[in-house]
Amino acid sequence: MKSQIYSALFLFFIAMAMIHPAQAQQNQMFLAPYDNLKPLVLMEDLEYPFEVKYAQLESGPSIAYVDEGEGDVIIFIHGLGSYLPAWRKNIDSLKTQYRCIAIDLPGYGKSSKTPHSGKMTYYASVLKEFIETLGLNKVTLAGHSMGGQISMVAAINYPNLIKNIVLVAPAGFESFTEGQKQWFRNVMTLDGVKNTPAEDIQTNLAVNFYNMPADAEFMITDRLNMRHAADFENYCYAVVQSVNGMVDEPVLGMLHKISQPTLIIFGANDNLIPNRFLNPGRTSKIAENGHKLIKDSKLVMIKQAGHFVQFEKPEEVNNAINDFLK
Repeated sequence: MKSQIYSALFLFFIAMAMIHPAQAQQNQMFLAPYDNLKPLVLMEDLEYPFEVKYAQLESGPSIAYVDEGEGDVIIFIHGLGSYLPAWRKNIDSLKTQYRCIAIDLPGYGKSSKTPHSGKMTYYASVLKEFIETLGLNKVTLAGHSMGGQISMVAAINYPNLIKNIVLVAPAGFESFTEGQKQWFRNVMTLDGVKNTPAEDIQTNLAVNFYNMPADAEFMITDRLNMRHAADFENYCYAVVQSVNGMVDEPVLGMLHKISQPTLIIFGANDNLIPNRFLNPGRTSKIAENGHKLIKDSKLVMIKQAGHFVQFEKPEEVNNAINDFLK
């Protein structure tokens, strides 16, 4: 069972039996062996769809980011185990009206791999320093999954820098008991993440979708390729620390402190929130609860979409963001 826990987003275990039958049939094409992969020397060798820039922060980390379009700034923050290309369909569309900046968090993607605490307050402080380093002000934060929890912490801690927040399938709306938190700490080990079998990488990534699109396959091949990179172990360490950070610094009890206008987007068929293994229930219930606790918020539920709703249903997500920011 443990090997199936270490999915591409790692935090939320869900058995394959929970997948919609149509989704399971569609995803069979992704279970075939990958024979022609080119292992990475460093994770910096990952291929990205946009020109990559780097911001050297005074606190230490070098942050890889892409910067497309002009206008009001949206900063996109990826989720656990992910990276900035997860936003490519949103940047492609929204860059015609906004300045779209997507970052790799420290430890992820092409950003520096120096070990860190993985705390949500740490990531929020990195966002603050990144915004200041680029000379930005009053930005919109768009965070997916763990990136949503980071966005909420940043909005609370640095309200003068954050104008709006967009939460896409955010972590943080769900509560866990102390025993459940310890379970996460126990199962999320460096060796476990590092040695995730290829089959589990493929099948567990599929769980993030209602019906996994063919153009999401790069998430599988990148994850398989990076296992050979010299800095892969540091990435795995960042994932483990991030899981600890999420459970050690819950945000649910602070949602009432969010003062910024907030857009909440969930896929109606999200298999990961709530955690079906620990807290079986409906995604809509979790979404509604978070919506009620954030005083100036709007909730959009997108049908036939899973946890990676921004990649699976980009047009609907982009339209919702456009309507919200206008």
